Amino acid sequence: MSASYPLRPFLPGDTIALRELFAQSIEELTADDYDEDQRVAWASTAADAEAFAARLGAMVTLVVQVEGEYAGFASLKDNNVLDMLYVHPYFAGQGVGSALADAIERLARGRGASEITVEASDTAEPFFEARGYEAKQRNMVPRDDLWLTNTTMIKKLGAANDG
Repeated sequence: MSASYPLRPFLPGDTIALRELFAQSIEELTADDYDEDQRVAWASTAADAEAFAARLGAMVTLVVQVEGEYAGFASLKDNNVLDMLYVHPYFAGQGVGSALADAIERLARGRGASEITVEASDTAEPFFEARGYEAKQRNMVPRDDLWLTNTTMIKKLGAANDG
């Protein structure tokens, strides 16, 4: 059921739109799992546009745009960590996250990784579980003066010719 979306590399000109997408995704999609103060603290990690651009640029970051609208983005860090995966609320549940996760997993496998790790928010945990990730440990992440919970999850990747 995975829809096909055009993926392209992150460009510095994407920074502002992706910061907005990041904040909207957190604000609207995680409200059942995190309170408002936690969501504000989490979203504020992208407040510094230069630092956010540098973070995205330091990784392999893929962007999905649909008819000019930013639908989502995902980043692969150190060839074996799915560091960020965010989907715009308007595109939630339409396969954008799956298309991005598929691409990041393929990239990791193609670069020799035997497994991939993600720090999944409580909101994202069922998504990753459905993709074959296994929960390994619960984490408390400090953001400003608050604590946010997430779960380290790992998925074994088959050989590069499996997919």
